[in-house]
Amino acid sequence: MVSIATAGNLGIAAARWQGIANLLPSGLSGTVSGSTIYDVAAAAGVATSTVSRAFSTPNRVSARTREHVLAVAADLGYRPNPHARALLSGRHHTVAMVVSDITNPHYFELIRGAEMRAKASEYTLVLVNAEESPRIEYDQIQRLVPSVDGFVLAASRLPDENLAQIAGQRPAVLMNRELHGLPSVVLDHVQGCRQIVEHLASLGHRHLIYLAGPRNSWMATTRWSALRVAAEDLGLRAQKVGPFTPKVSHGGAAADSALHAHATAIVAHNDLLAIGVIQRLTQRSVRVPEDVSVVGFDNIFAADLCTPSLTTLGGAHAEVGRAAVEILLRAAGPTPVRGDPPQVVLPTELVLRSSTGLVTARTS
Repeated sequence: MVSIATAGNLGIAAARWQGIANLLPSGLSGTVSGSTIYDVAAAAGVATSTVSRAFSTPNRVSARTREHVLAVAADLGYRPNPHARALLSGRHHTVAMVVSDITNPHYFELIRGAEMRAKASEYTLVLVNAEESPRIEYDQIQRLVPSVDGFVLAASRLPDENLAQIAGQRPAVLMNRELHGLPSVVLDHVQGCRQIVEHLASLGHRHLIYLAGPRNSWMATTRWSALRVAAEDLGLRAQKVGPFTPKVSHGGAAADSALHAHATAIVAHNDLLAIGVIQRLTQRSVRVPEDVSVVGFDNIFAADLCTPSLTTLGGAHAEVGRAAVEILLRAAGPTPVRGDPPQVVLPTELVLRSSTGLVTARTS
């Protein structure tokens, strides 16, 4: 199950949850059905604390006792109130996934993978839109801290010190970002950027320009560094322009900047920006790829639908989401996780389409 949280309703939801918890008596007496924990205890011939443990911490009762309690509870139509269970167990069976921009199709597969893994463990995934704002991201996370078991932070724009603070409040896993001391799952953009540069070099390009993403984007910095190193190794000139907001609507200004630099190849921060670049180049009668080649990142569904179709660096984004939630659930579980936080790096794949081509006499 996925719930979507916004700036307007998070505070209300957290307040309601806390208010309900404050009204519940001890011993899980609040229920969803008409029966109470006391009815189950009397019918099963056990203490109310045993019923509580059978639901919230089953490892603390025998398998036979738990089966008996669950059978009696089912006969009575009893289901424990999840908020009361959280008070006793310290777990809400809810995790939050924070994305920098929910309108970016790049996050669709990340969310799908995360939600499927959460659902497999009977957890609810709360989705939070940070709107490309570090302030909104931080405020929303702080409002959710009392109500969730942990956070998956996708392409977080927060400073390192804020991320360390959040990890001290609740288990947190980073996606599309790495930070020493915190678990993370990323695609291998270092090797992926080398694939891009090698592809462009094979087509005869000797000058590429990178249209950078947001200034506080860890991925933007990583991509530029990898592109620059690969270009130097292969004898290409690499130039950076930006930052640009990674949306189609900002592709026009990015394209104009790239044309001013007279590069034969453009590498955009993401597919949305690249599609906007292609649209602007078409308006200016600049042919893609005959006059200039264009490459994006993320391999969103629209990359195959634009004209020309977009060469882009993709990867198993659903697997990134799944792995991140897997790590988070282990960290949020009853047994402490020992050792260094895992930092998982998954492979990328350069998807070749029509937006890249050979350098011609006109472009060289």
